[in-house]
Amino acid sequence: MDNNKTDDTLIGSKELAIHYMKTLVDVARESFLILGADLKVISANPMFYDTFRVEPGETENRYVYKLGNGQWNIVELKSLLEEILPEKKIVKNYEVAHDFETIGRKTMLLNARQIDADQLIILAIEDITARKSLEEQLAEHTRSLETIVAERTKELAGRVQELERINKVMVGREMKMIELKKEIDNLKKSQP
Repeated sequence: MDNNKTDDTLIGSKELAIHYMKTLVDVARESFLILGADLKVISANPMFYDTFRVEPGETENRYVYKLGNGQWNIVELKSLLEEILPEKKIVKNYEVAHDFETIGRKTMLLNARQIDADQLIILAIEDITARKSLEEQLAEHTRSLETIVAERTKELAGRVQELERINKVMVGREMKMIELKKEIDNLKKSQP
């Protein structure tokens, strides 16, 4: 009989933990999934449904890899959930890019925590698609500016060389003029 009480307490504890987690993730600005040990979705927050344009009926009690007609069967996600997370228990800033049928290409930053006591996995999904796009645009713009600067630097170096050549010619002429003046002065002095 004590075993039944223990089982009831554990079940109640797990349900309470899920309730608290759902309450917390419902107010989060990131998408969240709460997964069971079998990798079935126990719950998702409103942000997940909005971001990935799915409904609770299409999500809850389904294997994470089968969500969206198998769109979540992503190699990097499998690696995170089946290899890395069981070893480390916490994974932060794991970047995954994927093309979804309905919403297009998404770049996501995944953070996950395995909660062994309740056999749960919390998976936070930050959509960084816009940020990545801006980073790529900025990198392209930087490369473009570096090319322009290199071209202008080369052009200016050519102009500096031309000015140095002109300066040598002018200095040479000036020296010649000084020599000629000396000759003229010497000629004037030598005439009676």
